[in-house]
Amino acid sequence: MAKVVAKIGGLVSKAPGLVKKAQPGFQSFIKYAKVELTPPTFSDMPKVSQGFVSVTNSIKTGKWKTLTVKEGFLNSVVALEIMCWFFIGEIIGKGSLIGYNIPGAFQA
Repeated sequence: MAKVVAKIGGLVSKAPGLVKKAQPGFQSFIKYAKVELTPPTFSDMPKVSQGFVSVTNSIKTGKWKTLTVKEGFLNSVVALEIMCWFFIGEIIGKGSLIGYNIPGAFQA
């Protein structure tokens, strides 16, 4: 028990240094989070629709075939991020990790 108390005391004494060291990273996280994690505003909608048009045009013309490996990888990472946010939203919306509870769908 005394060893545990001593370890906790050591961690508590190191906490101010850890906070001071982590602060620049946290500030840059907040800076980017304010820009990247905000929902689009009405003034952003023309850019969004232009983006959808450019994607459909690139699909129609076959421009996507000329992407570099790096660009393709980055596009895949963005698609994976969108998919993960969708699934996280579904889990939050359902209130459960497992599927929806449909009354009468199964025998208990």
